[in-house]
This record gives sequence, C-alpha cells and structure tokens, in this order.
Amino acid sequence: GLKALAIVAAKAYQNLRPAGVKVHAGAPILELGMVEEDFAEMAKAGVKLVGEIGLGSVKTGHDAAPMVKWAKKHGMTVTIHTGGPSIAGSNPISAEVVLEANPHVVGHINGGTTSMSEREIDSLVATEMALEIVHCGNGKTALYTLRRATEAGALHRIIIGNDAPSGTGVVPLGILRVIAHLASLGDVAAEAAICMATGNTARVYHLPTGVIAPGREADLCIVDAPTGSVGRTALAALKAGDLCGISMILIDGQIRIGRSRNTPPAARAAEVVKGQGPSAGGH
Repeated sequence: GLKALAIVAAKAYQNLRPAGVKVHAGAPILELGMVEEDFAEMAKAGVKLVGEIGLGSVKTGHDAAPMVKWAKKHGMTVTIHTGGPSIAGSNPISAEVVLEANPHVVGHINGGTTSMSEREIDSLVATEMALEIVHCGNGKTALYTLRRATEAGALHRIIIGNDAPSGTGVVPLGILRVIAHLASLGDVAAEAAICMATGNTARVYHLPTGVIAPGREADLCIVDAPTGSVGRTALAALKAGDLCGISMILIDGQIRIGRSRNTPPAARAAEVVKGQGPSAGGH
C-alpha cells in the first residue's frame, strides 16, 4: 500500500496540474521492513522524493541509514524530520539521528514546530546537508540558523519551506513570510532570501525551475511593493518586513493567474500589452 500510494501520487500529478501548478507528489514515509527493491521499484515508476523520516515507524539513525543509502542510490531526494514531535504519533528526531541517517535535507531545522537546541543546529550547519527554514517553526532559531550558516559560508545550503498544512494551520503565504522574516530581521539581503526559496530549493530537489536562465522552465511571479509599504520596491518592502504584492504568475511562460487574492495589492500591477491576459485572479 505504501509503495502503491507513492507511485499513484507521482504518476497522477505528472499529468494533473490544478490551475497549471506543478505538484511534485509521491513522497513515501519510511516504514520498518522496507528493502532496496522497494526503492528501486518506486524510482523506476517515477517517485523522486522520500517524505520526512520520523513520521513513520523508522525513527532511529540505525534504521534510517541503510534506507537513505538505497534511496540515494536510486536517485531519490531524502528529507528528515527534526526537533520535537509535530503531531500525535510522530517522533522527536535529534541531530545525532540526522547525522547517522545522513539525508539530503534537514527538514525544518528551526522546528516543526518545536526546535532543536542551538548546539544541535551547529552540528548540522557543519555538514553538507541542505538546511530548511520554515514558517511553522521557531522564529528565534530560524535567525540563529541563518546567522550560523552565514558565518560558515553556507547560505547556498539554506532552503525555505512552509511546513503547512499542519497543527499550525494552513498558511498560503508561508514562503513569502519566511523571506520577509529573514530579510528584515536577519543580516541577509532580500534578494539572497529570495534565492534561498527559489534557486537553492530547485538545486536541492533537482527541479528545472527556480532560476531565470536559458533552458530553465519559465515559472515566474511578477511582484512589487504592496500598496502603502514604506518600501518603494519589492526588495525594499521585504527588507522592511512587508510581503510583496503578486500581480501576475506565469507558468511555462504562459500567464495563468492575475492579481493574488492573498497578498496585499501590488503598488504597480503587471499589465499585458500584447496578447491575452489572465481570465481571473488567483490565490
């Protein structure tokens, strides 16, 4: 059932794109008893991700390590839960477990929702793993992780996540809020925070998007400072702690969504000067 569900989800969303949005689905939660053939079968069927280790019966580094090796061998990107339990039935995962398991991504290093200690964060910043900072976590240790990664010359390993829906709720603007949080309260440029959420994430998960360059998929958000912000540009608004306003979204170079209904309105809205514009706004 576990493998079948992952395969069905991965295959379904290869073709199903709600409102044009690309969904990278099919991330199995590791369970005791899985063998290498299971990972080979899932990878052959198009499964490219492993869900957060620690949410299932695999919760020790000893149990996770061989499975992580098998997943990596077959081209899958692996994330592990960190910090205290997120919901009833999940497990706390310490830095020691992460180091033994050796995944690609340290999931919600600032807690999901309860953070690890600063000592544990230091030990993970010292590795080569990607470090995910999320909205539904601890704001203080988010800034601590950013500072320690800056000192270590490891900002290229910081990625930004949401970690919702969860007990914290559904947070449609979670990624944008983390960008604004890091840019305004952390010692990092707004454009660098944007890169963490886009190019860094794309590189870690092997996505053909996230960077504006020849040959990459043209998935773009057209943004500006929100109306009323002290910032006169999108970058200045983020540095001031405000969210930017989205006025248009392009997917594969095609206009799919107009003015966002969730972000504040952009001070200067994108306009279509030739061709057909979006039929309606979006979220």
